[in-house]
Amino acid sequence: MEIEKSLPCGEGGAEAILNVQSNTSISIAYHQLFGPHDDLMLLELDEKLLPDILNQRVTLRGQPDEDAVFCTQSKTYAIKFVGTSNSVFLIPPSNLSIALGASPNSSEKDHDNAVVASVIKVAPGSMELVEVAPRLDKLKLLLSENPYSFDEVSQMNTEVTHKNKGLYSWSDLVEKVQASDEELCTGLRALAAVEIDGYWRSLDENFVDEILNMLLHNAVLNDWLLSALNEDEVLPVLEADGFPREIVRHCLGVYGSKVVDETRGGCTWRLEERPVCAHFARVILRGEKMKLERFMEEWRKKVPEGMNGSFDVLEGEVLTEKIGIETRIYAFSVSSLPSVPAERFSKLFQEKPKWEWKELQPFIRDLKVPGLSSEGLLLKYTRRSQPSADAEPIFSAR
Repeated sequence: MEIEKSLPCGEGGAEAILNVQSNTSISIAYHQLFGPHDDLMLLELDEKLLPDILNQRVTLRGQPDEDAVFCTQSKTYAIKFVGTSNSVFLIPPSNLSIALGASPNSSEKDHDNAVVASVIKVAPGSMELVEVAPRLDKLKLLLSENPYSFDEVSQMNTEVTHKNKGLYSWSDLVEKVQASDEELCTGLRALAAVEIDGYWRSLDENFVDEILNMLLHNAVLNDWLLSALNEDEVLPVLEADGFPREIVRHCLGVYGSKVVDETRGGCTWRLEERPVCAHFARVILRGEKMKLERFMEEWRKKVPEGMNGSFDVLEGEVLTEKIGIETRIYAFSVSSLPSVPAERFSKLFQEKPKWEWKELQPFIRDLKVPGLSSEGLLLKYTRRSQPSADAEPIFSAR
């Protein structure tokens, strides 16, 4: 057996442990401040997160009744406690006693004046980080409390309005929603939220409907091309009709996209088929089921000229059901579904016990679970059956 070498004499502490060579030993003892120290916890980190920690670019987010999450600027992590059966000793720097005003502990040196490392706490385990999807359902709930409507514009009294409940600034949302800053921004964009007087708001659907209808009406009157709407022409006209400039510009961004038009100058927008057609479908189907034929007739009347009212653009916005020989259609938007996979699939199978893949796919393709593919989600939450080799697979609840 190889005899362990002894360390030089001197002060104990974390510094001594860091300098321990292989095949050497060091004595340990209770620190004068030994105790449970519940405010001291070990956190195991992936090396790629160290720069964020060292540069103080991380936060812990969550309310008192929620499990806290760990957020970098772009990602969210669940915090898991992992216990250990081994004893993990926490040894502070040798100057800790002085810093805390404690008197030197003579037991920190043995009778030969050799170094003795002082243990301040025995850690029962450590915290680990697991990347998770941001918890954005709460954001949807908060923004739905007080949508921005035309009535509010008409009142022209934002001071009174801001005393009402249901208004949240960026700092309020950061405090309440468990998501990184980048993920929170992405969530706000997905919900078509807009910042008004320092508060993030969703827009009332009736208000949006009025803006779109007025825009289309003025496009006809002024001979505007829906594929080349000049912002400098559109904004003043709609502002004269009572719609705030910033809200109109926001709606152009939600229902259109910027295009490069060097001949006209300024900012030019093209209205996009899918969001515009989906909006008018939601308006027609609001709160009721309709015969498919009647819906298609009304919908095509609403769809702007030049846009293709194809049923494909309604993926993820509607469902159909057969009753005898009759087909009915109703609104069922993916945006109204939970973002947690287990809750999403539960809601889907409550709506329909069996789904064909072409029906199901639009309602799950937005689910993002770190480390789990779409196929993995299907394996975890669904049961697949196929009546025959050439038949479409059917998915039901697992």
